Amino acid sequence: MSDTAPELLRNWVSRQASAEAGDWFEKQCDKLQSDFDQKSFDIAFGLVPRKLGKEDLALSAEDLAAADAARPGWNPGQWSLDVAARVCFLVTLSKELSKPFAERFKSLHRTADLGELLALFSGLPLYAAPESLVLLAADGLRTNIKAEFEAVAHRNPFPAEQFDQNPWNNMVLKALFVGVLLEPIQGLDERANPELARILRDYAHERWAADRLVSPELWRCIGPFAQDEDLADFQRVIEHGHATEKKAVALALTTAPESAGKADLCARLSEYNAAISDGTLTWRAIADEMFDNALAITRKLNFEVEMKR
Repeated sequence: MSDTAPELLRNWVSRQASAEAGDWFEKQCDKLQSDFDQKSFDIAFGLVPRKLGKEDLALSAEDLAAADAARPGWNPGQWSLDVAARVCFLVTLSKELSKPFAERFKSLHRTADLGELLALFSGLPLYAAPESLVLLAADGLRTNIKAEFEAVAHRNPFPAEQFDQNPWNNMVLKALFVGVLLEPIQGLDERANPELARILRDYAHERWAADRLVSPELWRCIGPFAQDEDLADFQRVIEHGHATEKKAVALALTTAPESAGKADLCARLSEYNAAISDGTLTWRAIADEMFDNALAITRKLNFEVEMKR
């Protein structure tokens, strides 16, 4: 955990807050750093939204570059002002050695409201002794609350760095189940594995058997391991899928092992070759298309995402 990270957080919060709120925040930071007291922390942690508000944290491209330089993979681009302030406090708490931070994290998690949970999980890449938080982070992924799930899974280097294969695979599958995008998951391509491909293949077959549609992003994790059965699934998408699904299969095929079946499917999707070659068609573009064109709609009862027919 870089010492630069809490300095950046402190500067970002202070410059955006009102004069009165910024003065309160600075005093709390100084108090926590000079003479840590659990009661003072608990009071300050709880007062953050009331003192600072919950507006989006205003960050420039230079700020985001500084974040990544301070801690590779750290991306606070979707944080709010209260999350940033609370993470700043939590980073200080993680360095206080009188009690293991994992115990304090667990205690805070037990009574946290949603705003506090978002801060706890968003700060995962910045805390001291991250290896002690793996099980707690995995527990956070059991939720069906999208914002809480995304705090762990999205724009966060912690899962890719710390999770073993089983919790990693469960996180990717759960992302599809609760209806959040895969594209913001860091390390998705690097952590691809045959077991995850098998799990997602079975999941896709279950969806089809129930006459449910399958997220186009799923094929990204299957592509590098696509063999005969997977190529048959790709063919089904080509024959019956939406344009976005076909684009996703075209991208997935670029990572598939060479075979006659792959060559045939690539030929059938040749209309997308130019867009793939010039970088126009990417997994980010697929995610943007799902969102911008309203192909994805949320079903409130089960939090799944479907494609409009």
